[in-house]
Amino acid sequence: MVKSPEKFLIDANTLMAAARLYYAYDLLPTFWEIFGEKIKDGNVILLDMVKNEIDKGQDDLQKWVKEKQGDFQVCNHVDPEIIPKYAEVMQYIHQCGFYNEKGLDSWAKNDVADSWLIAAAVAKGYTLITFEQSAGPLNSKNKSGKVKIPDVAANFGVNVHNLYYMMRQLGIRI
Repeated sequence: MVKSPEKFLIDANTLMAAARLYYAYDLLPTFWEIFGEKIKDGNVILLDMVKNEIDKGQDDLQKWVKEKQGDFQVCNHVDPEIIPKYAEVMQYIHQCGFYNEKGLDSWAKNDVADSWLIAAAVAKGYTLITFEQSAGPLNSKNKSGKVKIPDVAANFGVNVHNLYYMMRQLGIRI
């Protein structure tokens, strides 16, 4: 049986950190050229909500994503496979007992993509790419106000890695 290629769903912070901190367009244009070619293979997925978040930036990243719009595979967050998984994600964070009201409220906002990213990764079998880090050991006695993608994703069996993992898997070398 042939293993299908790994598909990567990218959190906005991954592209924003790459553009603003690690691979500035004026210093490392080669990264963006190679990455731009790799997305044409269809293994890099952009959630529509993440694209909307990037569009608000009015910066070089927003321009690059707009230029590559036809090359990215865009995942609509209201896909019928994703909506029930979103409900499961939200139910989990409300019932697990690890988060306080501030944390719960932050993930319930309409424009927050985090819970939708996890739901899409679960529904579609994507590997989630983010620079977000776990909040550390969670317990119901010290409830956290910070709901973190890696912590919630782990409950759903979603693989979470950073940009460098994806670069290695896609063979991006600069």
